[in-house]
Amino acid sequence: MTFVRFRSSAVLVLTILLAICPSAKAQQPKKIPRIGYLSGAGDPSNPGPNVEAFRRGLQELGYIEGKNILVEYRYIEGKRDRVPSLVAELVQLKVDVLVSPNLPSIRAAKQATKTIPIVMVINWDPVAEGLIDSLERPDGNITGLSRLTRDLSGKRLELLKEVVPGISRVGVFDDADVPLQTKASKDYQAAGRALKIQVQSLEIRGPNPDLEGAFQAAVKSRIRALIATQITAVIPYTEKIADLAIKNRLPLMVETGSSVEAGGLMSYAASDADLFRRAAIYVDKILKGAKPAELPVEQPTKFDFVVNLKTAKQIGLTIPPNVLARADRVIR
Repeated sequence: MTFVRFRSSAVLVLTILLAICPSAKAQQPKKIPRIGYLSGAGDPSNPGPNVEAFRRGLQELGYIEGKNILVEYRYIEGKRDRVPSLVAELVQLKVDVLVSPNLPSIRAAKQATKTIPIVMVINWDPVAEGLIDSLERPDGNITGLSRLTRDLSGKRLELLKEVVPGISRVGVFDDADVPLQTKASKDYQAAGRALKIQVQSLEIRGPNPDLEGAFQAAVKSRIRALIATQITAVIPYTEKIADLAIKNRLPLMVETGSSVEAGGLMSYAASDADLFRRAAIYVDKILKGAKPAELPVEQPTKFDFVVNLKTAKQIGLTIPPNVLARADRVIR
């Protein structure tokens, strides 16, 4: 009788334990994914429009920072030498995905990790730069979006030719610290030959670029217009470059719409708001199990032509009506 009673008690205890275990397992806190975001522009107090677009993309997908996702933001702030340490910091944090629009950062991340997925939003051709094997099948831990910034070089020169009468010489900001084959002016020079426009490289070296010296060199060389490229050395100085262009009465073509808002004359570029929102979609897919190697690299689907009439007036330039009619946005 005692044995039967003991056996019944044991069965009861086992039943309770089996009932409790799944419940206890279910109550264990779910791991919150951690994203690393390494930005080439902005700073902690002013992240900039690209970071904000990325955040909106996450929100549209149901992510709330601090609740069901954590984002570790790091900013280069024009200091290229900081890139390796910032990448190493994010890798050491064991982020689930690393996001960056900065080519040096993506290169450093590729060297630092073969396992952490990397989502890029870059100006350059990722295949030509050796980041991935192909757009359709990256075959590594890097995927994301290409802005086609360099591919639009010819279009920007065409617009300058329409807007600036008799233009024959254009200056292009170049990063002094990158190899010749990756300099931004290379694509502009190729496009310029077809348009009979001489393109002169104006090399800038960070982290404290001599912008005044670059403008003096431009004026001395009788350059009629400038193109401020999206290079690490000048990104933090967008407003200063626009002010110097206005002071020297030089039409300034820029490579992002936000730079026109800062005082640039014109931009023709892929919509960054759309691209960085789509970067959040890549993050979501990877967090749900997709492999970067199997996610095709996408290209822009939306382009914006932005004109700043206020700047045009300040430098004494009239934008032809047929050009103005094609603008997606006009700043007055």
